[in-house]
Order: sequence, then C-alpha cells, then structure tokens
Amino acid sequence: QVQLVESGGGLVQAGGSLRLSCAASGGTFSNYAMGWFRQVPGEEREFRAAISWSGSGTYYADSVKGRFTISRANAKNTLYLQMNNLKPEDTAVYYCAAGSHLATMAFQYNYWGQGTQVIVSS
Repeated sequence: QVQLVESGGGLVQAGGSLRLSCAASGGTFSNYAMGWFRQVPGEEREFRAAISWSGSGTYYADSVKGRFTISRANAKNTLYLQMNNLKPEDTAVYYCAAGSHLATMAFQYNYWGQGTQVIVSS
C-alpha cells in the first residue's frame, strides 16, 4: 500500500505558476500510474493530468493542455505538476492519486493523498 503526500500549493496571482509535488512512500512507486485531480466544494473530483508508470505516457484534461505539465521522478518516489499561466478557475484542492493504469476517472485510482490548496487571485 502506498501513502501519498502533496505539497506546493499556495496563493498565486492569475498568470503565475506553481509546482505541486506528491511524495510517495510505503510501496513501489514505479509500479503505479499516477494522476492529479482537483476538487472544489460541492463538486466531484475532476481529472487534470495522468502519467504512466514509466513516464512515457501522459494525458491531460483539455482545459489544462499547454498550461500544466505532469512528470515523475521514480528514483525520488515523487510526482510533479507544473502549473503555468494559472487562472482563477484553477482554484481548488489538488490531489494526487495512484492506480494500476493511466486513467481519467477518480474511481480508477486506488490511493489518494490528503490534498493541497491552490488559490489563484484575479
């Protein structure tokens, strides 16, 4: 079983950048495909990006293509999400998740972190 801890959230102005990290422990990180989701109060968790276990495959939600980049460092057991040109509508709690294959639906992931808050001011 893998434990996930996100970090790197915060307050940023529109147009700015943040880099989220997700540290994994307790399992073999390179065995898992990984994803980033966001959630705002009262709504379902929404897919942002996913990456295959090797890092060779990535997939993005249309609304973040060209702005967000997902990557991983298996030797460091760490997942990243580089977020550029942030918009107020990106404000949410961001979660990383681990699963058996690259996927876009929350139910397809088995393990979740506790989340990190991102606030984008206009």
